[in-house]
Order: sequence, then structure tokens, then C-alpha cells
Amino acid sequence: MELYSGHINKLIEELAALPGIGNKSAQRLAFHLINMPQDKVNRLANTIVEAKANVRYCKECYTLTDKDICPVCANKNRNHKMIMVVENTRDLTAYEKTGRYEGVYHVLHGAISPMLGIGPGDIKLKELVERLQGDVEEVIIATNSSLEGETTAMYISKMIKPTGIKVTRIASGVPVGGDLEYIDEVTLLRALEGRVEL
Repeated sequence: MELYSGHINKLIEELAALPGIGNKSAQRLAFHLINMPQDKVNRLANTIVEAKANVRYCKECYTLTDKDICPVCANKNRNHKMIMVVENTRDLTAYEKTGRYEGVYHVLHGAISPMLGIGPGDIKLKELVERLQGDVEEVIIATNSSLEGETTAMYISKMIKPTGIKVTRIASGVPVGGDLEYIDEVTLLRALEGRVEL
């Protein structure tokens, strides 16, 4: 039995499909949206459409941006000889919040996971190799401490070692199985400062 009309049910269904949104949260959001003034609803809808149309990958690090080059890569004061490899843009943001990392990033958009059918060709590893043709002194591997993150870290390490570029891994302090986006800045900073060479 349907509790609500078709439009409300459809809105709840679409919202519930978003990550981290359960059915109850979707209902609350749907009713909030329905009760919002029309101009605010239009602004929200337009913002979503514009973001989808204009956000793309940075041509250097592959984070999400609305320009060709993201603000981090465009910053001449950053150390472009040091590249931190992260799984996603949320991880990049987590490290930026520490305010202490002065290098640049490379966003993989995933991790190697044979169980899920995700191989090295399915993430931005080829693009990382292309970046290493430039003047790079160190690659910091900051993938998550999950099985997939560790697999990806080892793969990258074996791939880069023969080039002579220094390869380091963030230190422990980040709990095993934890996602970087949920770790506090102090723990992230300790992990960054205590990184070890692979």
C-alpha cells in the first residue's frame, strides 16, 4: 500500500538512492523540499544541474573542479615535485583541512579490487605514470587502510620503484579499515608526518 501520492513516492525513492540516505532520511528531505519556497527549490535544482554540467576532472590531478586546472594544481606556491596519491576527492579534502601538506595530489577515483572486478586500468594509474615523466621527487601513497587500499598501495609502489622516485606510505594512526574522509585532522597529520618509505 502506498502511503503517499506518486510524485512524493518518486521523490523519496530518488533521494533514498543517494549514498548515506536511508528511507527515513529520504522522507524527511522530501517533505522539507516540498515545504521550501519555490525560489529556493528552483535555486537548488539549478545548482545541481549546473554542477553536473560544469564539474569535470582537473587536467593534472583528476580531482573534481569547474576549471581546467584545480586551485591546488594552479597554486605556484605548492611543491609540484611531491605528489600525494589518494583514492577520491573527499580524501584530498581531508588532507587539505590539515593545512600542513604543501605538495600536490593525484586522485585515483577508486582502488584496485579484484573481488569487485576493478583492476589497475579502471582507476587513474596510467595518468599517474604520465605525471611521473615530469620533475617528481616523491610520491606519497595515501590510500585507505582497507584491503583494496593496501593492494593499490603495493601495486603503485612496485610500479614506481624502478624509476628511482622516492615512494612513501602514510604512517599508521589511520585505523585499519577506516576511510580518510572520517578521520580527524590531528590523526591525519600524524599519519602524514610519520610516513615511511616503501
